[in-house]
Amino acid sequence: MKTAIYPGTFDPITYGHIDVIKKSLKIFDRVVVAATDNINKNYFFAVEDRLSIIKNSLFKDLRLNKNKIKVVSFKTLTINLCNKYKASVIIRGLRAVSDFEYEFQLAGMNKKLNNNIETIFLMSEVENQIISSNFVKEITKLKGNINKFVTKSTVKMLKDKLNEEI
Repeated sequence: MKTAIYPGTFDPITYGHIDVIKKSLKIFDRVVVAATDNINKNYFFAVEDRLSIIKNSLFKDLRLNKNKIKVVSFKTLTINLCNKYKASVIIRGLRAVSDFEYEFQLAGMNKKLNNNIETIFLMSEVENQIISSNFVKEITKLKGNINKFVTKSTVKMLKDKLNEEI
């Protein structure tokens, strides 16, 4: 069984992320969607909430195959996560040319840390390449419509979170 790791913050997961997951499933038997829980970052959603949002988006809203996708959190190097799940590939999503330099450096560092791990870059569909989690959060805060960017359950979680803060 060929497994790939798709790491990210997913704060929250968007249709751009989901495109990358769907494309990954065409290449790999199983994809581990791994939400980082890095203490140095300031997340909008706690990791438990992000995991719930990811699972609701993928399995409840979109009804993707639970047997082919595992959703986890992690606080370690991505290559250590690859070892844990016996994955030899890291999936990274690209939206724009501006993403490439950082992603290229990250892939190089991972390769230096473990020469057996490859990184594959996948792009979301054109209509979803402009979407970022930060834009989604900002549009939500300004009471804009985010239905084209995230699934229904994610819209609800974002609105509920903002109502908590008010």
